[in-house]
Amino acid sequence: MTSDPQTPGVYIVEKNAFPGSAVAVETSVPVFIGYTQKAERNGKSLLHIPTKISSLAEYVELFGEGFHPRFKITAAAAGTKEETFLLNGKNAQIHINDNNTLYFYRAIQFFYQNGGGNCYIMPVGTYGDKPTDFEIDLIDFTGNDKKPNPFTLLEKEYEPSLVILPDIIAKGIAAYPIYQLVLAHCAKMQSRFGIFDVAQFNTQTPDDDIQQFRDGIGTDFLNYGAAYYPWLKTSVIQSQEIDFTNFDDSVDLADWLPEKEARQIVANMKALEPEALIANRVNIHQSLRASSASYGIILDAIRIKLNLLPPSAAIAGIYTLVDSSRGVWKAPANVSLSMVNSPAISISAEQQETMNVDIIGGKSINVIRPFPGLGSLVWGARTLDGNSQDWRYINVRRTMIMIEQSLKLACRAYVFEPNDSGTWITIKSMMNNFLGNLWKQGALAGAVPEQAFDVQVGLGVTMTPADILDRLLVITVKLAMVRPAEFIVLTFQQQQQQS
Repeated sequence: MTSDPQTPGVYIVEKNAFPGSAVAVETSVPVFIGYTQKAERNGKSLLHIPTKISSLAEYVELFGEGFHPRFKITAAAAGTKEETFLLNGKNAQIHINDNNTLYFYRAIQFFYQNGGGNCYIMPVGTYGDKPTDFEIDLIDFTGNDKKPNPFTLLEKEYEPSLVILPDIIAKGIAAYPIYQLVLAHCAKMQSRFGIFDVAQFNTQTPDDDIQQFRDGIGTDFLNYGAAYYPWLKTSVIQSQEIDFTNFDDSVDLADWLPEKEARQIVANMKALEPEALIANRVNIHQSLRASSASYGIILDAIRIKLNLLPPSAAIAGIYTLVDSSRGVWKAPANVSLSMVNSPAISISAEQQETMNVDIIGGKSINVIRPFPGLGSLVWGARTLDGNSQDWRYINVRRTMIMIEQSLKLACRAYVFEPNDSGTWITIKSMMNNFLGNLWKQGALAGAVPEQAFDVQVGLGVTMTPADILDRLLVITVKLAMVRPAEFIVLTFQQQQQQS
């Protein structure tokens, strides 16, 4: 209605009765960065484009399936600590070929099997044109004059809240400088959290693995990430996914299969052209399975090696599961992992002491441990900044990110509004409503709302006259965060008989 009516009549004025509302942002939408078989939608490349998917089927449609690794069979060296098995009267070992280790597709499977939902896929390269030899290039993760920096591209995407790099850990300790870039990216965005794997070299003594990680991860922005150890023996890869095509061309199965019928099948295979061999792949595989127990032993050994996976993708699924069932303020720990037979290393309570609490650098490592009757549980909830009273726990860091980003988005509606008491009251009311609802859900600690949070805004409270002249609207929010009961102490003592 015009503010100065000149024509006689009836005019209607509508006024908003309620303040604007703040809506909680998504907290568990990971972005996976690494290598895919392909990256294409309707003929258009998806390389270096963060693409949102909601299921494994959608991933396969856009990005293909996993890398098809090749293996060699060799005689076991004397005194070897690796697993061996008896083939044709000889101790044998299985070795994966160089440049044949990529985890991306299996990580996506692992993510969805542990409660994953919506996520983003950001391919930095494809391996579809290199089916037998693909080398991970660290430049793909850092960028140069010819290749874009994936973290710079991700700055344009608002929704992703977790960052996982499944493939890079195949480079061992060379992955840790890339992890530093992830931490810096998350700190810059202030809306993301990194989940990291620890390179595993020795399954007997994990101390060296932990020390190398702590030396390599640096000291900056540690509260924006968490690390998990050890790797996991999974059942993600099924037996039907592996056959004779997983053997290197140099492997002659006739040298390792003692069964006469199986050797005849191998001889027939050698006489086939490559195209005919692939066309009859299923029949040949089933014939070898039926005629040779040794063939099955070899495939099982390959499957066991391929099923040893880093835990970060499964942990991302756990974050999603806990966030949706309990809330981001619930520590993502004491939760069992699906499709996991056991951790690769059984960590005792005494061994976990130095991983959970790092006296020198504070770089806590969250351990996955087996418990009889319960399965493999995530038994830690600390960020890498384990000595910080503010940011020690994952749920505290992630809850603060959620609240910060939610209120930040809600306040955009008041940019360029008059910097006066009317606007201040509206903003304060909006924030009080949002935080009050979180308190009712258990996100904030306190018997009453006044103990859980406090919002202050106004002239003489958070601003001076000079601040208003400088176009500043300053709001102070204080929160009582919920922290996990990490150590539960039970005290028992005897008392005198009373009757």
